[in-house]
Amino acid sequence: MKLIVAGSTGFVGTEIVRQALSHPAITSVVGLARRPTPTPHNADPGMDTTKLKSVVCEDFMNYTDDVKQELAGADACIWLVSVTITRARSVTQEKAREICLEYTMTGLDTISELSTSKQFRFIYTSGAKSERDPTRAPWLMRDYLLLRGEVETRVLNYAKDSGSDVEACVVKPGLVDGETGRIVRGLQTVGCYMINMPRVEVSDLAAALLQQVVEGFDSDTLLYEDLVRIGQKALAD
Repeated sequence: MKLIVAGSTGFVGTEIVRQALSHPAITSVVGLARRPTPTPHNADPGMDTTKLKSVVCEDFMNYTDDVKQELAGADACIWLVSVTITRARSVTQEKAREICLEYTMTGLDTISELSTSKQFRFIYTSGAKSERDPTRAPWLMRDYLLLRGEVETRVLNYAKDSGSDVEACVVKPGLVDGETGRIVRGLQTVGCYMINMPRVEVSDLAAALLQQVVEGFDSDTLLYEDLVRIGQKALAD
């Protein structure tokens, strides 16, 4: 399998790349980002770093021929490029829409068209609180959460309209935990409790996403509890 990790230099993308390089079913990993994707420093047994190809894309609205050449023939893509909820207030709604919606749909359309797989698999990583139904949108950060929900709907509809050419899955993990100090983790715990935000370990999330692109999607939408269950089982196996 040739896998594209879009947003490969971020916190989650780095862990996905690290695990993917040790996954026997994944023969090629394309790290797609605005800057070079580094080789993971915390290697697992069996990691094959020669599988990693770093591809720099300066404009996610316009893919150059050189970039397209590296993306061609992919079997799956895990899409992590977005404005996260912690950054939402630091950008305009117009810019958030460009990054969250337009980048995603342009990427999905471009990469799926370049795929030679019988069924191209695409995972869109959204937010736990994103809302597809405007009548159910919370008052807090309403525009942002509806935007993320709109992207979810657009991605799933794209796959539906493709017939059997594209299979899509939306994942909604909540806060992603990693290696942090006790003080930071304590603050995160308090914050999650106050806003009722679910959380998942980055290793569990990465393992779950890789298991899904390799084995096929359990559902077109996976919540944090699904990701924890799938990820922990994949790591145990």
